[in-house]
Amino acid sequence: MTTTLITGANKGLGFETARRLLAAGHTVYAAARDPERGRRAAEELGARPLVLDVTDDASVAAAVRTVTAGGGLDVLVNNAGIEQRGEHNSVTGAEGTTADLLRTVFETNVFGVVRVTHAFLPLLRRSAAPVVVNVSSGLASLTGLTSPRSPGYGYPGLAYPASKTAVNALTVQYAKAFPGMRINAVEPGFTATDLNGNTGTQTVAEGAEVIVRMARLGPDGPTGGYFDAAGPLAW
Repeated sequence: MTTTLITGANKGLGFETARRLLAAGHTVYAAARDPERGRRAAEELGARPLVLDVTDDASVAAAVRTVTAGGGLDVLVNNAGIEQRGEHNSVTGAEGTTADLLRTVFETNVFGVVRVTHAFLPLLRRSAAPVVVNVSSGLASLTGLTSPRSPGYGYPGLAYPASKTAVNALTVQYAKAFPGMRINAVEPGFTATDLNGNTGTQTVAEGAEVIVRMARLGPDGPTGGYFDAAGPLAW
């Protein structure tokens, strides 16, 4: 039995990923920051509820104790993330971006990934086939950000792309450090979720496709890569 933990699993891509992996036979911890929302989501899914705030050391430590007592962990999906939209659902551009705004986004999107991954590494290393999936973005690609033909070229924000580019770098370095694990970053595509004010053009079912696929990798699968549903992406 494969045991999987998904952060930010009470809605959107996390919820859909949990649903799909449960259907594939995984035991799933549906982790959420809000206990009540997490409980309701887990109940609906048939998953194990787990209170986990990726920005809080004590919360993460408590989650590790719960998962350890439950028998261990094989797959970690670092899905929790924020974009930090402003008034009228608009993205804060370069002129309005402060260090504090950047810090807030990085606390969840980057430091949260490190905090959770670091805490669960001992459990993952005990697994026969450990997998880590870091949910990134097409906006993480420097190739895309600098190409006028790229859909993300005109995106005005600083914080979100910078945070996801950092996630990609973390993915590469973790993969090199732990060659026995399959550790990859994925780009779900522009999916309609609360993160972007439901402005995305894809459904969560479409967006979750690559997350689910990479969460189900075997020991012979790729590692240290950056993928969307169609295949490898340019960094």
